[in-house]
Amino acid sequence: MLPTDDVVKNVGKWFRKMAPSQEGRTGGKKPAFEKPLLCPECGTDVTHSRVYAEFRVCEHCGHHFLQPARERIMVLTDPGSFHEWDADLEPTDPLHFTGSEKYRSQLKRVQRKTGLRDAVLTGEARIGGYPLALAVFDFHFLGGSMGSVVGEKIARLFERAAEKRMPVFVVTSTGGARIQEGMLALLQMAKTAAAAGRFQQQKLPFVVLFAHPTTGGVFASFANLADVALAEPKALIGFAGPRVVEGMTGKPLPPDSHRAEFQLEHGTVDAVVDRRDLRETVRRLLAHAYHREPEGEPPKKGAETRRRKQKASTWEVVQVCRNPKRPGAAFYIEHLFDDFVPLRGDRAGGDDPAVIGGMASIGGRSVMVIGQDREPDKYIDPAGYRKSCRLMRLAERWSLPIVTFVDTKGANPTYEAEGGGIAHALAVCLKTMSEISVPTVSVVIGEGGSGGALALAVGDRVLMQEFAIYSVISPEGAASIVFRNPEKAKEIAGNLKITAYELLRLGVIDEVIPEPEGGAHTNPIEAAEMVGEAIIRSLNEVVAVPRQELVEKRYERYRSTGKYKQ
Repeated sequence: MLPTDDVVKNVGKWFRKMAPSQEGRTGGKKPAFEKPLLCPECGTDVTHSRVYAEFRVCEHCGHHFLQPARERIMVLTDPGSFHEWDADLEPTDPLHFTGSEKYRSQLKRVQRKTGLRDAVLTGEARIGGYPLALAVFDFHFLGGSMGSVVGEKIARLFERAAEKRMPVFVVTSTGGARIQEGMLALLQMAKTAAAAGRFQQQKLPFVVLFAHPTTGGVFASFANLADVALAEPKALIGFAGPRVVEGMTGKPLPPDSHRAEFQLEHGTVDAVVDRRDLRETVRRLLAHAYHREPEGEPPKKGAETRRRKQKASTWEVVQVCRNPKRPGAAFYIEHLFDDFVPLRGDRAGGDDPAVIGGMASIGGRSVMVIGQDREPDKYIDPAGYRKSCRLMRLAERWSLPIVTFVDTKGANPTYEAEGGGIAHALAVCLKTMSEISVPTVSVVIGEGGSGGALALAVGDRVLMQEFAIYSVISPEGAASIVFRNPEKAKEIAGNLKITAYELLRLGVIDEVIPEPEGGAHTNPIEAAEMVGEAIIRSLNEVVAVPRQELVEKRYERYRSTGKYKQ
C-alpha cells in the first residue's frame, strides 16, 4: 500500500524533525535530511522513499524504524478522528532525582524535543469507522518509560473506555518503569494491571501491539493482559532486556532471543504484523469486536440429513475417514469463513500448530473458530488445548459464538505431553466449553478420537459428517485391549458404534451432514457447501437462546448422557 500525497506532505515535518534523533548523523552541523538516510539493516538509502515517509519502514528489507507517537496515530487512525485525553497531566520530580542530569532538566529537554508532556498519548479515535480508545507510547520520550503520568493516563484510558463501551488498542514502545520515579513508577504496574482487569470484566476487547522495543514493567503488567497481542517484525520484546540479562548472568544470549518471532513461537503473541498491514489487521479485529450479524433469511434445514441411512460398513467408513486427501479444518476455514484473523499461543510458553484458531465470519456473523487440523500420526499437545481454552474465554469476553472442527486421533500420549500436563489441559478444556456463556457449534469432520476430540466437542449443537467417526478409542486400540491383537480392528469396529448415523440414534450428535458420493475428498468444494449450510443453520438456532438458558440447557444435555437401570 503506497501513501497518498497528502499523507506524505503531513509526515514530511516528522522526517525533518526525527531523522537527526533517530540516526545521529548530523554532528550538530547539517540537517540529517541533507545526507543519505541509510537503513541500518540493509544499507538502502531511504531518504526519498515514500514507504519510509509514511510508515518508517525500509521498502527493501522491511526494517521497522522507531516511529513517533503522533505520526503513528496519524497513519493508523481515520483522518481527523483522534481526540486526545488528559493532555494536561504533567510529570513531577517526587524523588528529587539526580543522575548524570537532573530529572527536571531531562523532562524539560525531552518535552521540547518531542512536543510531548510524557511518554504516552491517549485518546479516542476511529479505525475503519470503528470507534476505540487508543494509547500510543513514544520511545523518544525517556525510552517510553512508565512513570506516574503514564500509569495514570493508562488507568484513565481503561476507565473511560469502559464508560463509553469502547475497545482499547495500545501500542507499546518502552523500556519499562521509569527509574527516576523509583517505587512510585514500579507501582504503576499494579495500577495499570488492575485497571486492565476491571476493564476486561466488562467483556470489552483489549488489543496490544508490541513495537520495538517493549520490555520491563509495561510488558509485565497491563500490556500482557491483552486479549489479542500483535508484534512488529523483529521487535525486541521481553521482560528483562538482553543487556540486562547478559549482565546479570554473564552469558551471551542466542541471536533470536527477545525478538517478536521468538515470542510468536513460544505462544506470547498472536501474530507478527508488518506496520504497513497494521491498520487493516486492527480494522478486521474491530469488525469482529463490533459483532457482525447476518442479513437475510437463514438456510432451511434439509430433511435428507435425517432420512438418509448409512450405506457403507463401519470399516468402510473408517477407511474413507482416514483418506489422506480428506479435507480438514484448514480447508473448511479457508473456504467457508471470511475475514479470518488467526490467533496463536497459549500464553504459557507454547503454541501447537495442530490447533488452528481465530476470529472470522460465516454467513455474515462474526465467530471464533477453533479447528483440530489433521496431520498423519499427529496428536494434540497440551499447548493446543490451552490455546483452545484461551480462545474460548476470549470469545466469551467478546461475545462471539464458537465453531469448532473436531479431527484428531487424540491427545498426545507421550512422556513429554504427560510432563506438560496433558490431562489437566484436557480437563480444563472440557470444563471451559461446558460453562462458557456463548453459543457453541461443534462439527466432527474426520477422526474424533477419545477425550482429545471430546475436549472441543462439548457443543450446544454437535454435527458430524457422514464419513467421519467419533469413538471412545480407535478400532485398533479396542482390538488390542479386547483381543490383544490390533489386526482385529475391522472385526470390532462395528461393535463400537462410531459412525454418524449410529451416534445420531444414540443421541450423541444432533445432525448428520451428507457428503459427496464416496466421501468429502471426492468433491471438497461440495462438501464444504454442505458443512457451511449446516453450521449457519445451527448458529441461527443457538444464538436465539438467552445466555443463561443456553448454559443450563448445555449442562442438562451432558448431565443426562448415559444408559443405566435404577
